[in-house]
Amino acid sequence: MMATASLDFKSNAKAGLDALQSWYNHATGLWDTTGWWNSANCLTTLGDLAAADSTVRLESTYIFANTWVQAQKYNLQMTKEVEDFMTTCFYAPSPAGFPNVPSVTIPDGFLNAYYDDEGWWALAWIQAFDITKNPQYLQTSEDIFEDMKKGMTTPCGGIWWDKKHTYVNAIANELFLSVAAYLANRTSKKQYYLDIATKQWQWFQESGMINSAGLINDGLTSNCKNNNGTVWSYNQGVILGALVELNKASPNQDYIIIAKLIANAAISTLGDSNGVLHDPCEPNCGADGTQFKGIFMRNLQLLQAVAPDDGFLNFIAANAGSIWINDRDADNRFGVVWSGPFVGPANASTQSSALDALVAAVPFQQDL
Repeated sequence: MMATASLDFKSNAKAGLDALQSWYNHATGLWDTTGWWNSANCLTTLGDLAAADSTVRLESTYIFANTWVQAQKYNLQMTKEVEDFMTTCFYAPSPAGFPNVPSVTIPDGFLNAYYDDEGWWALAWIQAFDITKNPQYLQTSEDIFEDMKKGMTTPCGGIWWDKKHTYVNAIANELFLSVAAYLANRTSKKQYYLDIATKQWQWFQESGMINSAGLINDGLTSNCKNNNGTVWSYNQGVILGALVELNKASPNQDYIIIAKLIANAAISTLGDSNGVLHDPCEPNCGADGTQFKGIFMRNLQLLQAVAPDDGFLNFIAANAGSIWINDRDADNRFGVVWSGPFVGPANASTQSSALDALVAAVPFQQDL
C-alpha cells in the first residue's frame, strides 16, 4: 500500500484510456487489435471509468452511441476452438490453416453463436444505460438476455456455452446469472429477472463447478461433473459482481459471504508474493486470455464497495500500482504481465484489462 500511496489513479486511468482509444475504430464501433467480445469489455471499462470520473462522461456518451449503431453492422461471423480450456476466436475471413468460418449462425445485432459473447455485450449496454439513462441500451440488454435464455436446454442445467450445444461452462452461466441480476435492479420486470437469477445461482452452486478450494473450474464434463479445467481469473470475477447485484435485488448476506470466500481463494491462488494477479497462460495468453484479469479486478471493486475488506483494498492497490510502475511503456500502453517488465506489443485487450485494474482503484483513492 505504501508504494502506491503517491499514485493518482484517476489521472493514471485517464492516461490509460487515452492510449486505449488510439485503437478505437469509429467506422466499426469496435477496437482494432482485439476481438468482438473483447470490444464489449472495452466498452464496459470505459463506462466504469465514466462512473468514477465525470470528466469522461462526454466521451463515453459518444462512444456508446457510435458503437451501438456501428458495431451491429460489423458483427463478423466467427468460430471458436477450445484447447486445454483456452478458447481461441477465429473471425471471417479465416487465415490459411485455420478453421473455416462462418459460425453456426449468422450474427444479428449483438447476437452470435456464443452465449458468453452475448453476455459480455449485455453487461456493456447495462453499464452504458447506467451512465446515460438511455432506454435503448437497457432494451438491448433485455433483448440479448432473451436470446441467452434459449440456451437453457442442457442436460446438466444452466445454459450452453454455444448454440452448437458442445459445452456447459462456467463463464456463460456466470454471465447469464449476472445479466439477470443486473436487469432485476433496473427494469420494471424485477420479479421476472430475480426469479431467473435466484434459480440460476442455486443451480450454479449445486453444479459442482465451485471446487473444494472455493475456486471455479472451467466447466462441466458431458456427464455433468466438474471437469477440473483451468482456474481462470475471469471465472472467479464475474460471479462476484453477479452476487453483489443479486444481494441488491434480494438481500441475503450469504451471497456476500460466498463472494468473499471465492475472492479470497482467487487472490491466494492467482496472486504472487507481491499481491499481483496472474493467469496460468502468461505470458502467452492469445487474444482471449489477455482480457481475463481485468474482469476479475472490475468485479472485485464491486464487492469491495459493498463489503469493504483490507485484503481486497491492498490487492486492488498492488495491481494498479504494479501496472503503472512496472508494466507500462512510454505511450502509457500496458502489457499482459502486470508484475512487469512491459513486453510489447500491447493491444486493446491488454490495455483495457489493465485499465480495469486502474479504474478499480479510483473510487478508493482516499483509502490508499
